[in-house]
Amino acid sequence: MKISLALGQRKPLDRTTAWGCLTANLAVPGCGSLVAGRVSGYFQLLLAIAGVTLTTLFGLKFIVWYVHNWAQLQQIDTDPAANFQELWSRLRWALLGMLVFLFGLLWALASSFGILLESKKSQSYAPPVLSGEKR
Repeated sequence: MKISLALGQRKPLDRTTAWGCLTANLAVPGCGSLVAGRVSGYFQLLLAIAGVTLTTLFGLKFIVWYVHNWAQLQQIDTDPAANFQELWSRLRWALLGMLVFLFGLLWALASSFGILLESKKSQSYAPPVLSGEKR
């Protein structure tokens, strides 16, 4: 099986393929846009990968820090504002990664709806011909 990130041909898509592009963009942002022949799919995919990478690296770093500082964070007599500030300083990069991924996902969804609209416009509106029908 050959896997390629080459851009698909930009041609009118039928509704089924357009819905497949939407589903692919929901699974992995950018993939459906690439299948539909849109260059923006590369950037959507890049944002998704960057977001997942940032979230994973800084999320794991935050979890390790949180486990090491569990006792200090659970003390009642400590300053809650200082604890919150410390939590925020450790967690903000993981949240930034989530936002980057979300931006890529929303961009991919917007592209998917554009693909759906484009396929609807290219679809012919001729009524289907039924066999056995008398004229």
